[in-house]
Amino acid sequence: MNSLNKTFLPTKNYKNRNWYLIDCNGQTLGRLATILTGLLKGTNKSQYHPSVDTGDYVVLINADSIVLNQTAKHYLVSHPGRPGHSLKIRNVIDSLPQLAIERAVKRMLSQTEAKKLMRRLKIYNDENHLHQAQNPIKIDVLNLYSSLQISQ
Repeated sequence: MNSLNKTFLPTKNYKNRNWYLIDCNGQTLGRLATILTGLLKGTNKSQYHPSVDTGDYVVLINADSIVLNQTAKHYLVSHPGRPGHSLKIRNVIDSLPQLAIERAVKRMLSQTEAKKLMRRLKIYNDENHLHQAQNPIKIDVLNLYSSLQISQ
C-alpha cells in the first residue's frame, strides 16, 4: 500500500458544520472580525482546504455593546445620484452596530466567497437568539489567546 496518499481532503458536499456562539460584550470590532472570518471560512479546522467550503455558522449576541473606535468616524453615505437629491449621511456607530459588524467581516472576505459565507453569520442585539436548537458552542473570545504564550 502506498503511504503517500493518506491526506484527507473534504468533498464538495461537506456537511460537518458546527455552530458557535460569541458574546460581543466588551469586544473590539477589528479583533472580533478576524476571528469571525476564520470561523466562517473554516481555517481553524485541520481538514481545511482552500477549494472546499468547510466553514461554520456563527451566532453573535449583544451586538449593541461592541467596542468601536470612537475617534474614527463610521458613516453610511447614501448618494442617489439624481439632480435635486441631497446626500444622506448617518453615523453607523450610533444607529446600526449590526451593519458595522457586517461591513467589517464582509470586507475581510474575498468578493467571491463573501455572499455565501455572510449567510452563516447571525447577529442579534441582545441575549436572545433563535438558534438554541443547534446547541451552539460558546467561545470566550476575551480569553481565547490568553493561554498562548509567545517565547522568544
